[in-house]
Parts: sequence; structure tokens; C-alpha cells
Amino acid sequence: MKKENLLYEGKRTAACILASFIYAVGLNLFVVPAGVYSGGVMGVCQVIRTVLSRYFDLNFQAFDIAGVIYYIINIPIFVLAYMRLGKKFFVKTLVSVTSMTVFLSLIPVTQIVEDTVAACVVGGIISGGGIGFALRMGSSSGGMDVVGLLLARWKRDFSVGKVSLLMNLFLYGVCFFLFDMQIVVYSIIYASVYSVAMDRVHTQNINVEAKIVTKADTAELEKAVFEEIYRGITKWSTEGAYTHEDSHMLYITLSKYEVGRLKAVVHKYDPHAFIVVTEGVSVDGNFLKKL
Repeated sequence: MKKENLLYEGKRTAACILASFIYAVGLNLFVVPAGVYSGGVMGVCQVIRTVLSRYFDLNFQAFDIAGVIYYIINIPIFVLAYMRLGKKFFVKTLVSVTSMTVFLSLIPVTQIVEDTVAACVVGGIISGGGIGFALRMGSSSGGMDVVGLLLARWKRDFSVGKVSLLMNLFLYGVCFFLFDMQIVVYSIIYASVYSVAMDRVHTQNINVEAKIVTKADTAELEKAVFEEIYRGITKWSTEGAYTHEDSHMLYITLSKYEVGRLKAVVHKYDPHAFIVVTEGVSVDGNFLKKL
């Protein structure tokens, strides 16, 4: 890998670590002190922590063991990510989840807002924004993000949103029987704000089209796009109107957060390639929605 690509990926990986810190701040300073439960796998881990503390008299004091439980549950998910989603995605997800676990363990659970609704809203904005930032960097928070993506690839009726919704319905049903309705209501408020904040930062639903004009042999470039970005390509043989030199045009439809990865792949094989990106296109038909 060229020095420019290493620097580019290094910056994005560092940004993933920062995003994990932001997420942990939102959780440990607002959500956990308010007794609210996050959605997805993290919410399950928080329920397990509460059960261990309440019914088995285990005292964790200011240490939130939910982060450690989350990491353990993610180990088989790491294996699936490496096997099915590519090495680069696996490495970034591993870095994000590891740093998230470290920050959740190091940042003390401290109540700085007494009003529960305010804690839900502020915590949702901070933690949702952190995860949205990680997703923009081509990473994920592990858990249901990876599972949802794998299921979406296996069967198109699935999506990350549907899988998360089913998971949250089960989770908050358990919370209702173990705790009380008030906690469930506050948790739903937090989950709703979290989802909106994540979507505002993570531009996954903005579809773009990319046109790439290159004079290089595109065989290796096409293979890299298939394997690293998992997108299809339409190509034409073209000719420069001024130079009359033969070239190739590749047409790719993808999500906005994948554009950075696409540019890195293209410049790896042709630093002089001409790339045109158009945002906000409407896509109908066989188009895979990702994280």
C-alpha cells in the first residue's frame, strides 16, 4: 500500500478511536447514571450488568462492566466480519470496539444531569453522533451493525434497520418485565434520539454515482472495488475528444460514506484517474443498502 493510502487510512482509524471516546462519554456521563438502557447488543450487555449487580450482589462501583461484556459478545462477530466483510472493515471495527471497551471502562460513571429526559436527549445526541462518525470512517460499533449487514447480504429482505428494530423490541420487552415501564419509556426516548443523531452524522442514506475515467488497465481496479467495497460496475470503452487516446469509464452507484474508500482504491491503481461524484441520486432496483 502506498504511503498516501497508509496516511489516509491511519487518519480514518484515529478518527474511529475519537468516535469511540465520544460514544463512551455520552453513555457513561448521561445514559448509565440515568438508569437508561441502550438498544442493540450494548443494551443486552447493560441488562446483564444490572442482573449481575442486582440479583448476584456483584458490586462494580464506578466501573461499567457492560463494556467488557460487549467485547466478549463481539468476538464471534469479529470472526464473521473478517471472513465475510473484508480485512479493512474488520481491522477498523476491531479498533473501534476495542477502544470503545477501554473508554467505557476508564471513564467513570458520573451523573452530571439530574433530569432523566435531559440525560436521554443529550446522551443520545453525543453517543449517536459518535457512532455516526465512526460509520462515516468506514468502521462500525460491532454488534447488530455487523450482523444486520451480513443478513442483508444473505437475504435482501433483511436490513440493518429491521434487525436492530427486532432486537430492540426483544430488549425493551425484557426491560419491561425485569424493571418498570418508566425505564422502558426513557430508554425508547434515548434510542430514538440516538438513531436520529447517528443518521444525521452518518450519511448512509445519501446515494451517489461515481464516474471514473482512467487510462490504466482496470482489471485489478475492478477486482478491488468488488472485494473491498462490494459494489457492481458498469464500464465503457471511451476516447478522449482532444487527445483521441483510448480510455475506460467505470460507473458505480454507492453510498456517500463509501466515496472516500472508492477514491483510495482508484488512486491506488491510477493516481491520475478522473473521478466525478454526483450526490442525491435516486436508485431503484438491485442496489444493496449497507451500514
